[in-house]
Amino acid sequence: MARMPASVENLHDQARWRLLKYFSWYRFIVAGFFFGVMLHSGRPLNIGSQEPGLFLWTSGIYLLLSVAVLAVQARWRQAFDLQLSAQVLADIVCLVLMLYASGGAKSGMAMMLIVVLVGAALVGQGRLVLFYAAVASLLLLAEQAYRVGFLNGESGDFFYTGLTCIGLFGSAIAARLLANRMIANEELARRRGIELADQLRINERVIRDMQDGVLVIDAQGGVRQCNPRARALLGCTIPHPHSLEDFSPLLAEEYRLRKTRGVESERVIQVPWTGRDLRVRFLPPGKGGNALIFVEDVGRLQQEARQVKLAALGRLTANLAHEIRNPLSAISHAAELLADEPPGKDVERLTRIILDNAHRLNRLVSEVVELGRRDRVNPDTIELGEFLRHELEERSLQDAGCAKRIAVEIPAGRFVRFDRGHLHRVVANLLDNALRYASHAPGAVRVWYEENPGQTRPSLHVVDDGKGIDETERERVFEPFFTTRASGTGLGLYIARELCEANGARLFLLENAPGAHFCISFAPFRNEADEVSVQA
Repeated sequence: MARMPASVENLHDQARWRLLKYFSWYRFIVAGFFFGVMLHSGRPLNIGSQEPGLFLWTSGIYLLLSVAVLAVQARWRQAFDLQLSAQVLADIVCLVLMLYASGGAKSGMAMMLIVVLVGAALVGQGRLVLFYAAVASLLLLAEQAYRVGFLNGESGDFFYTGLTCIGLFGSAIAARLLANRMIANEELARRRGIELADQLRINERVIRDMQDGVLVIDAQGGVRQCNPRARALLGCTIPHPHSLEDFSPLLAEEYRLRKTRGVESERVIQVPWTGRDLRVRFLPPGKGGNALIFVEDVGRLQQEARQVKLAALGRLTANLAHEIRNPLSAISHAAELLADEPPGKDVERLTRIILDNAHRLNRLVSEVVELGRRDRVNPDTIELGEFLRHELEERSLQDAGCAKRIAVEIPAGRFVRFDRGHLHRVVANLLDNALRYASHAPGAVRVWYEENPGQTRPSLHVVDDGKGIDETERERVFEPFFTTRASGTGLGLYIARELCEANGARLFLLENAPGAHFCISFAPFRNEADEVSVQA
């Protein structure tokens, strides 16, 4: 078992000495009661009925011992087990003497021994309690034997004394089990207390260092806890704010309107004296009545978004410069050679190089321009089956065999919400890639629609029968300017994914089946005809 920290051990020792002090005060009260009763009672009582003088002297000595014990404990807190054992043995001796002076076990004084044993077990945490029960039982049997042998007592009283001894041992065992349970609960409470203290310390540190403001509001609208960031965002200059209105009257009014709704909500507010736009998120009160308010700086979030966009633009610009440099070098080199060459086949070859690279630059610039238009979204309700049919008709005008190579499996009446031009660009790119790597067999490229009953996002799948995408390249297929073809720009899939996200959709690369398997997960859409039928 791990050793307890010094501070925890000190608390444990203080608790033990405090219990022993209460036990000593109990002894003082009992001894004072017996001594006072014998001094001021003028009529015969059950206690001390056999030998009142012995009972009076014993109770007096018992009272003096209890006072001495209290004095020793106040000045000397050492040898806990020794002090406890000495006090319990003194209790047993004095109580057995008073039991003898009261007429034996039938007087009821034996019940006081049970109280002493139980108290000793709880104070001493179960240690030596069986030894105390054995000492008390031996003294009770000795008292009964003396009474039968010298005072003409009845031998049948041994049975009653034996039952009393059994009761003493039973009480001692029960008290020991109770003490063990108390020790286990105390250890559990100690560990939980340490864990709770650590958790509270960690939570306090996390809340204090958060970039967002946090306010804990009680049922009366008072602020129980707040971090420095909340004070800074709300511009609170009051040294010790108590209510939410001290932070922001507008925020307090919004909280009063929302706290009874029982749902999480948010709103963007402007702090008058700081001019900041803040997004405030209200969490409903829990069972204890405490609610949470999170305060975010919208300006900081916008600045972080701008930084991300600038970083992405920087990477795109660097890659774009690299991609443009190669065609320009080829064009420049071909132009230099063309100037020195007489008319002939070499001139035609160099001219073709210039034209090919010029077309490549034009395609690259066109795709970058297309990427810049991703935020210009004009969503439209599109019937996928009809859309794919027009797409295949346009392709058949350029390549009559592609219609047989593409198998479309889309039921009628399947609608999505998407910008028509964007969807044409995305589907065209996916079909181009699929046809490029697929075989020339009929149905080499499959396009199908999927709508699971438990999901609200329909999806469109495009898969070919090619060799698929290698595992080492799967994580890079959506990166800008990544391509495995010498004539490719590497922007097709990147632009397709960006256009999907601009329309609330997602473009995934799934496992090869057997070729490349792309999936467009559209934004949730409900057909207007379905809505009308439901309302009807």
